[in-house]
Amino acid sequence: MNIDATLLRQAAAAAAGSQQYPAGALYVVATPIGNLADITLRALHVLGLVDAVACEDTRVTGGLLRHLGLDKPLLPLHQHNERAAAQGVIARLAAGERVAYASDAGTPAVSDPGAVLVAAVAEAGYRVLPLPGASSATAALSAAGDTVAQGYTFVGFLPAKGGERRAALQALAADARCQVLFEAPHRIATLARELAEALPQRPVTLARELTKQFETIVTRPAAALPAWLAEDAHRERGEFVLVLHALAAADGEAEAAVPAAVEKLLAPLLQALPLKQAVALTAEATGTPRNALYQRALALRDEAEGEDVADNGTDAATPPGA
Repeated sequence: MNIDATLLRQAAAAAAGSQQYPAGALYVVATPIGNLADITLRALHVLGLVDAVACEDTRVTGGLLRHLGLDKPLLPLHQHNERAAAQGVIARLAAGERVAYASDAGTPAVSDPGAVLVAAVAEAGYRVLPLPGASSATAALSAAGDTVAQGYTFVGFLPAKGGERRAALQALAADARCQVLFEAPHRIATLARELAEALPQRPVTLARELTKQFETIVTRPAAALPAWLAEDAHRERGEFVLVLHALAAADGEAEAAVPAAVEKLLAPLLQALPLKQAVALTAEATGTPRNALYQRALALRDEAEGEDVADNGTDAATPPGA
């Protein structure tokens, strides 16, 4: 161990020990997303105080506790057993115990298990106390330099495939707000290609391996992301957070009017249906504002009519038999 765990726990007690930590309560503890030095003194104090630690993976949390010089009973609580395991936590709270919950990294219940547990504990009438700390979403946002954003939308992981993923990408393209995505290494190249197609000029900050030795943060137009990843095979390794920058009002209107993915749906509908019906169906499917869709539909119709006139004019001017 590279730290004196006893001295560290003493410092944590001095900094956080004066606060009240009631018994029969659940403590939702944010843990480091990569760099173990990002544990907070308050989290360290509470992890030493509780009677048990419920966790997403006992191997991960057990390793963290050993690093901190702690030894606590570990209760597995993950996405496959969360509802049943929550009842075990509630039984401990009913007996007057303090129980902490930690996911593998970062803040629990943010694209991680924890929400079901928190809801069950609150419904059972017990207190839930959050201990804020590391979060990959806020870390990426703080380094993105998005000067337009007023708040952000947390998206997390997109659906893995199929129509749900296409619909999610269409919604991203139609939304001018700042949005935060997570992606796994085996799908990052695919996501980069999809974003390049759906919103090519949108600035995107890609944050890889945040707080770790090979942390990388770059901001590029979405169209440039596939080439950037392809330049070095190592760039596709690790965990990813992507920040889709917000668009200024004028840019947002333009982007919302003609996102590539939405127009691919609108154009064939215009060929088969009356304009208003095509616009209504596209708006319902993608969430794109109807006014923007209507203006783009008019432009597409005018372009098509112009092409027809040009074609007819050429045919009329061509001598028979030519």
